[in-house]
Amino acid sequence: MSYLAPAEFVTKMVDAGESKIYMGTRDALIRAFMAGGILAIAAVFAVTVTVQTGSAILGAALFPVGFCMLYLMGFDLLTGVFVLTPLALFDKRPGVTLSAVLKHWGVVFVGNFLGALLVAFLMAIVFTYGFSTPPSKVGEMISHIGENRTLGYKEYGAGGMLTIFIRGVLCNWMVSLGVVGAMISTTVSGKVIAMWMPVMLFFAMGFEHSIVNMFLFPSALIMGGNFSVMDYMIWNEIPVVLGNLVGGLSLTGLTLYTTHVRTAPKRSFS
Repeated sequence: MSYLAPAEFVTKMVDAGESKIYMGTRDALIRAFMAGGILAIAAVFAVTVTVQTGSAILGAALFPVGFCMLYLMGFDLLTGVFVLTPLALFDKRPGVTLSAVLKHWGVVFVGNFLGALLVAFLMAIVFTYGFSTPPSKVGEMISHIGENRTLGYKEYGAGGMLTIFIRGVLCNWMVSLGVVGAMISTTVSGKVIAMWMPVMLFFAMGFEHSIVNMFLFPSALIMGGNFSVMDYMIWNEIPVVLGNLVGGLSLTGLTLYTTHVRTAPKRSFS
């Protein structure tokens, strides 16, 4: 059967979280590095399509190709492990501790960031012909994205910080549904369709994804974007990471786990 019932795939989620925690550091780092790089390439693709066609919705519709590629290859994004690994802790799997979960998050964060940073540097070379010309139209658009989504939030103070956090929450609610969606089918086409829908939605809505931002903002800084590293960290990356954690874990991971694994007692009408 190509479709798994919720009770079956939620158990797979817990199993996947446990296996990731026990994964060797080298493998976790390599898989995270590749995931960050591939997602960065997908972001470049989406921006390029938007610039070439003038249609942001078309860029958003095509962006999920990178997400599908990396998950079919077994690579890991921080936004996905935020959802899966805590479930193994809540399920009291043997040997799974809070420190092990946090260590795995740290390894994946570093791997994702290094992969995205490499692509940021390589694409900056492409956009500027080896830093010998001003950025191309795509590079210029990426620079403006970096400015608008750091200084643009900073302008509104606490309201801007709340907005970026909420956009991070909503983003990983959708992205984590894509991660889980890959588990509900045993066919490649079924996995791709299930992943594609929520990822397209998050990108089209302009929600904030911490790994996509690990590419966009360093890339903008490399090409002379008018904001600082501290602007990027304080007014984007840190609140987005926290929002991604809260959204993915609370709105996807825990809701599915609670209602399909730790179900409430059935009602009695006697």
